[in-house]
Formats: sequence, C-alpha cells, structure tokens
Amino acid sequence: MKNQFTIGCFAIILNEKEEILIVHRNDYDLWNLPGGGMDIGETPEECVIREIKEETGFKAELIKLQGIYTKKDKNTISFSFICNIIGGKATLNDEARAIEFVSLKDIPKNFSPNQKERIEDYFQDRNHTIYKQQKNASSLELLKELGL
Repeated sequence: MKNQFTIGCFAIILNEKEEILIVHRNDYDLWNLPGGGMDIGETPEECVIREIKEETGFKAELIKLQGIYTKKDKNTISFSFICNIIGGKATLNDEARAIEFVSLKDIPKNFSPNQKERIEDYFQDRNHTIYKQQKNASSLELLKELGL
C-alpha cells in the first residue's frame, strides 16, 4: 500500500509591533495563519507565497523556514515559514472573511491549536528551526469543543 500524506505550508508574518497576521476562514468559524495545502508540482516555498496572496491579497517574500511539524496519526506534514509582506493590500475573498494583525495574547479562542503552537515556538526560539510532532486536537475538534 502506498503512503499518502497531506502537506501544508503556513506563514508567520509579523508587523512592526510584532503582531501576527491571521485570517478568519469563510468555510468554518476559525482563525488561522495564512497557508494551505501544497499543489502537485509546487515546492513548499512556492505554496506558502501562493497561499498568502490567495488568502490575504498580500505579496510576500520568504525569510526562513521556522519549523517542520508532523502529525503521525493524521499523516500530515506542515511547513511553517517566516515571511514578510512586500506589496499588495489586505483583500477579503472567498477564502477569508477577515484579515487582521493581533498580538500573541489576543489570538482568538477559535484559532487553530496547532498553528498557535507554531507561533509560540517561534517566539520562544527565533534562532533555530523546530522539528516537532504535534498532538493537539484538530481545528474541527476545537470548533466542536467551543460549540461553534
């Protein structure tokens, strides 16, 4: 049997106040980092830049790989990148109903727990790439828990 994995690529983008760019999804009452699934024929770096543009309207540049996160029980691998905005403007679209910068302490309750962990990892150690197996509940499990 052939192994199949889902590969995700997400961006941590900070403004001058060290607030994090987050996106409120249209399909669920959930906030998360800009990003998503990698398409066939694209690299993780291309994926994160494409996803930022699609979800926010911003043109971005990749600064560095922040971490590689796995969930063995879900067969997922997620790349987390530090990126900067280099153009464009925040544009709501069919993927995002809101786009905001928030401080770490003001991240909404209905924020992806795995992505929050990645942000916290970045703020705890900005100098090293993180390699970690995540065990948090899925975003959908969080929404059920919150009654959303």
